[in-house]
Amino acid sequence: MISVAKFTVISEASPMTKTIPALTLLSMFIPGVSSAAVSFEKEILPVIEAKCMECHKAPYEKDGKTVKPKAGLRLDAAWAILVGSEDGAVLVAGKSGESPIYERVTLPPDDQDFMPPKDKAEPLTTAEVDLLKRWIDEGASFGGWQGNLTGKPADLSNSGTKVPVSKLQEVYKRLGEGLSMPEEKSWESVTASGGRVARLAETSPLLSVDFRLAAEPATDEQILAAKPIAASIAHLDLSRSAATDAALALVEESPRLVRLDLSSTSVGDAGIARLAGLKELRYLNLHDTQVTDAGLQSLKGLSSLEAVYLWQSKVTESGVKALQKALPEAKINFK
Repeated sequence: MISVAKFTVISEASPMTKTIPALTLLSMFIPGVSSAAVSFEKEILPVIEAKCMECHKAPYEKDGKTVKPKAGLRLDAAWAILVGSEDGAVLVAGKSGESPIYERVTLPPDDQDFMPPKDKAEPLTTAEVDLLKRWIDEGASFGGWQGNLTGKPADLSNSGTKVPVSKLQEVYKRLGEGLSMPEEKSWESVTASGGRVARLAETSPLLSVDFRLAAEPATDEQILAAKPIAASIAHLDLSRSAATDAALALVEESPRLVRLDLSSTSVGDAGIARLAGLKELRYLNLHDTQVTDAGLQSLKGLSSLEAVYLWQSKVTESGVKALQKALPEAKINFK
């Protein structure tokens, strides 16, 4: 991607200086380089249709069953993209770094959250990723495109003040009540440690903290740098980090935690014992960890759990069956 940094140009005829966006400057000298705003309908939509729409469109019937969009996210309409997924907003206009729709396509290809899944479509090319970033950073304008209006709620106003929400979004709304909006400076220690922090939604006080893209696997000390914002953390991703049981002192101070990913870490039973107080936890990934059947005992009281991933951990089939009995409504992935 061509950076939109700015150059300072000094005119020979005048001591005056003028700051020009790099893209505009390059367009003056390099054929084919345009400073025009990215068109959603002409440049972004074709990519979405080719690589994302199959899993993220309005519900439809197939083989006698209704196929719903993955994670509740529809990308076939402007209003639906602005509504987001069951986890909340996927697009923050002007901020690609805080937009999950951009984050998912820039993760390492072997990350479980990388989009699109390898069995569904080819990854976005570098040029396509760059276009998506530019479009978001330019303000994420849809122009005149509206897309599929099927399913659009009658009370969805142009101002976006009323949007349909999933049950999970209602959970986030409840968890955010009475919580002060954290300022960006409050998580400077996290970003300095290689982590990434984003709001779940522009107006939400809840945060997502992610160390996946750190230059080096984040250590316990770096992870614990998030303690000042612990009360606001709803999503925490420590996968592939150097986290040990000690890092989970952070979750003991994170009562609003809904999603926790510890996959491919050395976390074991002592760390899992620290999850016992997470009454809002819905998603827990323990793939490729040191957790054993003893650690699963700490999870039996977490009735809110909906999905637990345990493959390639140290648990046994009998341990999984005991956990399933304690959490009959949870989806437990073991093999």
